[in-house]
Amino acid sequence: MGHARDTERDAILIGGREQRAIVIVDYDDVWPSMAASLAQKIQDSLGPAALSVEHIGSTSVTGLAAKLVIDMLLVVADIDDEESYIVPMGSIGLRLRVREHGHRMLRTAELDFHVHVLPPETAEQIDYLDLRDWLRVSTADRALYESTKRTIAAKTWSDMNYYADAKSAVIQHILSHARNWRADQPTG
Repeated sequence: MGHARDTERDAILIGGREQRAIVIVDYDDVWPSMAASLAQKIQDSLGPAALSVEHIGSTSVTGLAAKLVIDMLLVVADIDDEESYIVPMGSIGLRLRVREHGHRMLRTAELDFHVHVLPPETAEQIDYLDLRDWLRVSTADRALYESTKRTIAAKTWSDMNYYADAKSAVIQHILSHARNWRADQPTG
């Protein structure tokens, strides 16, 4: 990856870039209950400031292999009002890792939970949910995504964010299917 992307990352990452091994493990039936437990803690700590809390990412898709990181999506009315959510989430062990325009990410010290914070009705929020929901119903795209993750996880990455970058083409491909599927779903 080029220096421009590194400079961009350095500006948004709290604590700098990290080199860690990416390990993909088979699906674990305990992940949904772990996510539900954290979602409840977030709701309890934030009250009405938490507009929604959702389990997203690979651990939210039954049968999909994943990194041992449970991703959550927290929607708040005003992402720039960090005091309303960062301080309370600190009391449940979450610390700010990413601060960028329109997106924050907090994580646990154990690195087993990532909470992505977004304002309502963003394209990123919709994409997270569409990707999750589509992978839950599409065996073919679920297999493609898992195969891609296992292949790229086997490489050595100087920063774990490069692993995420390497998945972006297949994610965009799968998202195109997810968006078409979502458009065909009944509303109401």
